[in-house]
Amino acid sequence: GTVERILSGHTNWVHSVAFSPDGTKIASGSRDNSVRIWNVADGTVERILSGHTNWVHSVAFSPDGTKIASGSYDWTVRIWNTADGTVVGILSGHTGDVLSVAFSPD
Repeated sequence: GTVERILSGHTNWVHSVAFSPDGTKIASGSRDNSVRIWNVADGTVERILSGHTNWVHSVAFSPDGTKIASGSYDWTVRIWNTADGTVVGILSGHTGDVLSVAFSPD
């Protein structure tokens, strides 16, 4: 294959990327403590999701594409609204780094 696009913007390593269910967006989680939502068609950043206080290690879209979960070295999972970038939930209480997140298909 060939490189179709390079998405530049994070200021540190990217640990995780995920495509939205409809294929129009990419979420990326980075050691710069942020999640970025990218437009696949033109490679622009649609949103920068800030709030984690340590590296973001994992990202996942919900099956309907309306939410993103992010797992972090700050021991939390954040659930974000993809439309406006707001945090709709914080899952805390982990006793270590959150290395993986996923949504149930239903």
